[in-house]
Amino acid sequence: MPLPRTIRVNPLDLQGNIAIGISLPFSKPFNSTYSTKNQIKSNLLNLLLTSIGERVMNPSFGTNLQKYVFEGITDENSELLINDLQNSINIFIPEITIIDIVVDPDTDNNLINLIVKYILNISQTPDQIIVQF
Repeated sequence: MPLPRTIRVNPLDLQGNIAIGISLPFSKPFNSTYSTKNQIKSNLLNLLLTSIGERVMNPSFGTNLQKYVFEGITDENSELLINDLQNSINIFIPEITIIDIVVDPDTDNNLINLIVKYILNISQTPDQIIVQF
């Protein structure tokens, strides 16, 4: 007989009327997030869009994503970028586990699509974020 699956919930998610943080992109007035899932997505977006050395009082926060984007994406750069992103995410957002990071250059439209697929550790809920440059 299989064991029943235990569903874990962050206590902050039990009260839907209490804001947890601020969502990105910023607007006026600030949009609040009311679930840890949305806040983690905003935190991940903030990490990806921040360059290393840009954050005051925490110069190691961020990624080298902009550096790779402006160098041009090749197969070698793509692997280095994925490793850099995995390291930064593991350090600064330990609430998630990375499933896959896809760097998809769209040369016809002069775009780079970055897809980060992850699982929330507490609830084992899969999610993803897509960033276009």
